[in-house]
Amino acid sequence: MKTTTILISLLTLPLFFSCKEEKKENNPLETADIIPIKTAMAQSLAFTDNISASGLVTTENQAFYGFKIGGVISRMYVDEGQFFKKGQLLATLDDTEIGAGLNQADLNVEKYERDYARAVNLYKDSVYTLEQLQNTKTGLDIARKQKDAVAFNARYAKIYATADGFVARKMANEGEVVGPGSPILAINETSRNNNYLLKVGLTDMEWSSVEIGQKAIVALDGFPDKKFEATIFRKSQAADAALGSFQIELKLDMKDSRPAVGMFGKAEIQTDKSEDFMTIPYNSLIEADGNKAFVFLVENNKVKRQPITIGKFDNDKVFVEDGLQLTDRIVISNSAYLNEQSTIKIIKE
Repeated sequence: MKTTTILISLLTLPLFFSCKEEKKENNPLETADIIPIKTAMAQSLAFTDNISASGLVTTENQAFYGFKIGGVISRMYVDEGQFFKKGQLLATLDDTEIGAGLNQADLNVEKYERDYARAVNLYKDSVYTLEQLQNTKTGLDIARKQKDAVAFNARYAKIYATADGFVARKMANEGEVVGPGSPILAINETSRNNNYLLKVGLTDMEWSSVEIGQKAIVALDGFPDKKFEATIFRKSQAADAALGSFQIELKLDMKDSRPAVGMFGKAEIQTDKSEDFMTIPYNSLIEADGNKAFVFLVENNKVKRQPITIGKFDNDKVFVEDGLQLTDRIVISNSAYLNEQSTIKIIKE
């Protein structure tokens, strides 16, 4: 019985190896993985090249008020942040010294008037020569001009507002001694509510692409729920040495709102310039470096690695300057797993 069992085992052994070899022959060699991808067509879009910039609110006219002559400040009638009207008295100097100067000038004129009257009589009596009479008249004229100069200076011992506005900064207080022309008040004129400006900095190319009168939309941090219309009011003709940018001023239409000087704002300047770009989804990019990148194109059920030049980004879109055509089909998923030898399967959304 044992011999019979061994014999059966020996007979079945070739059959086992034969089946095993047949099974091995029926399994093909392992092939490359098939990578599922999604695609999208490149699109053409005319892009309006608006300019975004930020800056600070100011007013159309700013000035530093001061006294023409030196002296002791007697009264300051305004404080920082206070609004005033045109012609309003803002500050005065102590008039003690000024009054003394006016009195002295008056006395000097009276003295020369007497001298001249006496000289006229003496000239008639042939006691004074014509030269002496003329010299006396010259002295009287000089005294009168000196009186006019003192009176003129006395008028500028008081500071009056030349326009509606507000005090941005007060640089002196009552009792202080100030010199001639020293700034006392920094003011911003606001004769109308459209005198507010937003001063922003632009690059060289941005500066050259905008013109006075172009429209803009401005958002101010102090008014988060509002948008204000604006127009380009002024363009600087020289770069700001500190900032390294070119300054332009946008005149704001504030309507009933009144911002503070120095408030931060963002402007979207609407330009007339538009460019045609090819647009593709952001997630189609591979190996982006600056304005250079690559995408995969689908051609004959294969992928091709294509270099492109990027113009700009806008949220989830990429604006392509060069490298694509309208007929190109772009891979927008699983790009990181692809190469030009990959086997692909296009799937729908």
